[in-house]
Amino acid sequence: MGSLGDSVSPGQHVAVTWDGSSSIESLQELVAQVQTAVAPDGKVSVENVERLLMSAHRDSCFDGILLGLVPGSTTIHSSDILVEAARILKPGGTMIIQEPVDLQAGEIWILNVALTSEQTQHVKETLGHSGTDLTSVRIRATKPNYEVGSSRPLALLRRPVTGKPAVDPAAVKLWTLSANDMNDEEVDLLDSDDLLDPDDMKKPLPSTLRAQGCGEGAEKKRKACKNCTCGLADELEDKKKNSAPTPTPSACGNCYLGDAFRCASCPYMGMPAFKPGEKILLNSSQLQDKL
Repeated sequence: MGSLGDSVSPGQHVAVTWDGSSSIESLQELVAQVQTAVAPDGKVSVENVERLLMSAHRDSCFDGILLGLVPGSTTIHSSDILVEAARILKPGGTMIIQEPVDLQAGEIWILNVALTSEQTQHVKETLGHSGTDLTSVRIRATKPNYEVGSSRPLALLRRPVTGKPAVDPAAVKLWTLSANDMNDEEVDLLDSDDLLDPDDMKKPLPSTLRAQGCGEGAEKKRKACKNCTCGLADELEDKKKNSAPTPTPSACGNCYLGDAFRCASCPYMGMPAFKPGEKILLNSSQLQDKL
């Protein structure tokens, strides 16, 4: 466990993967070391790396995941395996990956260990690699300490709420009138009637209250304003009531000529001819239906 450092702590739930390229004894030795590190309350789960995608582990259930750390392992982890390992790793958890790589790519790794002749031959046969510059590297990664889709309110800087401005006591006293001030003999009160002139006491004539242009002009029809207060509306209403009703013009224009020219439903049927505009009175016998 000295090679793992502080990657595994007591009480953690750790997953260890293995493949067919490593021996059972090497797997048992690694599992025993991890169990010692997570004791007494920790737990170690062993999973075949080829069946990791079918294991159906729940999200964020492991504190640490060890991929390819069994001595003699030559597994090349695919992107699907890495995605699945990241899914089942808890936020803030640690993942350690070890696998053979080709140094000709020029990457920089945390740990660089040369492969044995048996491991090199297995990688060449499995991957069809023809190069000679193969080595085993180890990578340590930590998952961000938050779940996918999690949210947190932002601590925005809020402006301090200022209270009401202080009131000057001198200004308050200046605009305060108490009962004692009313009884003070030095206070002179004005009579409101003294502020009126003699002309203000005269009752105005209705004609002077009319607005300029109200009902003026012979070419204009006299019409009172809305909410009239000058008396023009009352004057027009009285003239309307006292004026004689305008005779209703004949619909056909032949009512005054006589029965020979009247319609069958004319109310003047049976009456003598009359002049246009002449007032005609119908007696009660003419207003009754004849059966």
